[in-house]
Amino acid sequence: MMLAPTPNLTGVVVGIPNGRAGVVATVNKMRDLVNQGKVDPQIRQAAQSIIFLQPEKDYYAEAEALFNFVRDTIRYTRDVHMVETLQTPAITLATRMGDCDDQSTLLAAMLESVGIPTRFVVAGYSGNDFEHVYLQAWCNHWIGMDATEPNEMGWEGENPKIIGYEDGFGGIASG
Repeated sequence: MMLAPTPNLTGVVVGIPNGRAGVVATVNKMRDLVNQGKVDPQIRQAAQSIIFLQPEKDYYAEAEALFNFVRDTIRYTRDVHMVETLQTPAITLATRMGDCDDQSTLLAAMLESVGIPTRFVVAGYSGNDFEHVYLQAWCNHWIGMDATEPNEMGWEGENPKIIGYEDGFGGIASG
């Protein structure tokens, strides 16, 4: 039997508010993790290795290569039951597992480490205010990158209720 990679894990339990304030706090923490991860030599080296064979200055091809890597090699795994968990991009890369926020945070850190701007999209389906977060990257326009689904870059779920876009400056702009 093959076991998943087992890097040393550490964590901190923090309380977050309920409702929209909790969503904002979670997305702000995700942005903090991206900002730390995009300058992490391990994340930057991985991103550079993935885009190495793409045509020089073809930023769309670079973004697509990074998206395909996360979509195809990071296993979707739910959070601890009844607990919202976030992990660093390095942990997601090392364990090759994470939920939508972990995959989005890893992909954002990798994209930004090679100069491609990103933003988080907070969406709800089935009438819920918040069910999912995914990424958009700037490739001459904002393009959807939901690495948790087996779809091509650019696909975004059917009729999402966009709660807002994380603006990269500590807030969520209305959708």
